[in-house]
Amino acid sequence: MLSVRDSASRHQTVLDGVWDFKVDTNNDGIEKGWYKDKLVDPIRMPVPASYNDITVDLDVHDHVGYVWYQRKVYAPKYGDDRLILRFGSVTHIGIVWVNGVEVARHKGGYLPFEADITDQVAPGEEFTVTVAVDNRLGWQSVPPGRVWQDLDGKDQQQYWHDFYNYAGIHRSVRLYTRPAVHVQDVTIVTDIDGADGVVKYDVVADGAQNVSVRVLDQDGNEVAKADGAEGEIRVKDATLWQPGAGYLYTLEITADDDVYPQRFGIRTVEIKGYEFLINGKPFYFRGYGRHEDNAVRGKQHDNVMMVHDFELMKWQGANSFRTSHYPYSEEVMDYADEQGFVVIDETPAVGMNTGLGGGIFGDQGFVTFSEDTLNDATQAEHAKEIRDLIARDKNHPCVVIWAIANEPETHTDGSHDYFKPLVQVARDADPTRPVGYVNVMLSPPEKEKITQYFDVIMLNRYYGWYVNTGHLADAEKNLRNEINGWLEKFPNRPIIFTEYGPDAMPGLKDHFRRPWSEEFQVDMLAMFHKVFDEFDEVVGEQMWNFADFQTVPGIMRVGGNKKGMFTRDRLPKEVAYDVRNRWLAMKEELGW
Repeated sequence: MLSVRDSASRHQTVLDGVWDFKVDTNNDGIEKGWYKDKLVDPIRMPVPASYNDITVDLDVHDHVGYVWYQRKVYAPKYGDDRLILRFGSVTHIGIVWVNGVEVARHKGGYLPFEADITDQVAPGEEFTVTVAVDNRLGWQSVPPGRVWQDLDGKDQQQYWHDFYNYAGIHRSVRLYTRPAVHVQDVTIVTDIDGADGVVKYDVVADGAQNVSVRVLDQDGNEVAKADGAEGEIRVKDATLWQPGAGYLYTLEITADDDVYPQRFGIRTVEIKGYEFLINGKPFYFRGYGRHEDNAVRGKQHDNVMMVHDFELMKWQGANSFRTSHYPYSEEVMDYADEQGFVVIDETPAVGMNTGLGGGIFGDQGFVTFSEDTLNDATQAEHAKEIRDLIARDKNHPCVVIWAIANEPETHTDGSHDYFKPLVQVARDADPTRPVGYVNVMLSPPEKEKITQYFDVIMLNRYYGWYVNTGHLADAEKNLRNEINGWLEKFPNRPIIFTEYGPDAMPGLKDHFRRPWSEEFQVDMLAMFHKVFDEFDEVVGEQMWNFADFQTVPGIMRVGGNKKGMFTRDRLPKEVAYDVRNRWLAMKEELGW
């Protein structure tokens, strides 16, 4: 799905602000027709934001099921154009009504959806937007979960991923106009030929009589042009997009009366043996797994925190991150393009492993893959998430790997049958980028069953923390032995460590450098880095996590997950300085 862009033919109004809000205590608002009238006795709620932490009402924070949003909007005078209502994300199910008429229903909490509401409103007149948001997760949702009842008969939500199930309208709501005949999609694939950039484009604009494109450089100068809905353009003496230098061109597409600007970068991505190549040069991933997570705001997209986080990453010498464990906002992807950050782009397929729960290894009481748990219907939802993610992000030069799942069960026959077709879904949607999944410690090389279908090995490993706790000598030996095991089974394959590191309570100091102290976090990461440096096949280190983040409460989680390099309010722990020295030295040596 194309992002919303202003142009000569397209104009947008942002509907962010403070909306009316009501918790559907009995989850019967749809049956009672709440969408038909003004919400009764609403409170006020900011949009975008997670609603959970805004009030101090436990019934709001812990509600399982529907909540409702509503506001009045004036329709612009749009002539013969179409009027589109677009949501950046609604977590996890969104149902939208305009003047009491349902216009959209979307499942999946981290990708955009939109509705043409031209026929529901009148230009220049006021109309009502009502949204029902359902935060419940089930076996056929991505991520999965289940709803159960406590002794009082009250619904409770269980899920197997280790971050809090924030919900609400998390990203901007926009109202925009576009011509009836318009650019619906564009795919851009680039190559490098000597000093020139080769740009292949494919535009979808049903009904358009005339389609043309021109390439603009970063200063707005035209450097190439062509006619037709598909073709190949050569950009002479092209400036390449590369890590740390996010040079962007714009493909300005004209389809009859519609003009759509699509930014892109000229770069290549390739795996050759164990090397990961960008523009033909070896690249080493330095960075983190991250979360869209902030105090009070929850998973709201916030431009202030976005820019601040990127400044912290640059300060440390990082060059990459993973969108763990779901697609991030379009604004973050645009900014990564601009800043030259390399991104592993991940679907929300997390928690597909009932052998894990809240960071705890061990049987959680369910079979992961079965007719009653994760099944064919789940697989179909998962495939849709892969296609929709790639459709949204395929033109971002920052994206170099599609990660189709985080820490799934992959050591059983059921997991093999579930994941093998999904790899092909990703390859069919985009044959130009590597495809991977992130492997968990329960699936070491001698047990796991799906790595042979992927291009890169991505590992989350916690030797010294969840196993060999506090015993770094044993942890080091086991880590080294496991890497050798992967290389024996999959020789000449690049390995990226996508998670490693212990929890560290900010300010906890310990002469004996024991677990939970800031000193132990320094020592454990240093041990991992020592081992990484012994293997040419290890081409990346993305520690867990950029910053502390919220989780469900539990004896393993004191106020959330504390594995951050930074605290939740972005103050550096001791390890941040040690890793900064390492990464800046690597940047100086490697050039990016």
